Amino acid sequence: MSQPAAIDAVMRTLADPTRRAVFERVVGAAEITVGELTRGSGVTQGAISQHLKSLKQAGLVAERPEGRNVYYRAEPKGLEPLVDWMSHYGVFWRERFDNLRALLKEMDP
Repeated sequence: MSQPAAIDAVMRTLADPTRRAVFERVVGAAEITVGELTRGSGVTQGAISQHLKSLKQAGLVAERPEGRNVYYRAEPKGLEPLVDWMSHYGVFWRERFDNLRALLKEMDP
């Protein structure tokens, strides 16, 4: 997946609040099944499975089948396009904060 396509996929996938909540639960567990994700979520098992499919296609989760269960875990490399994109803007903000710091020192030596 090219970088622009990768960032688009990650942002589109995480834009959905329910999917983002599923992802956060996966991140908080070493591994977790669809059944475990469904319990207490207020979302059907079918919907959880669809959200996991989207997360997997975006490279944000990986799966490991074992018997009748499939275990999901977060895939840290899946967030790299987002981190790379944000780091570009981090430079912008660091420069602005440095300028603000210098201005404040001038105003109140």
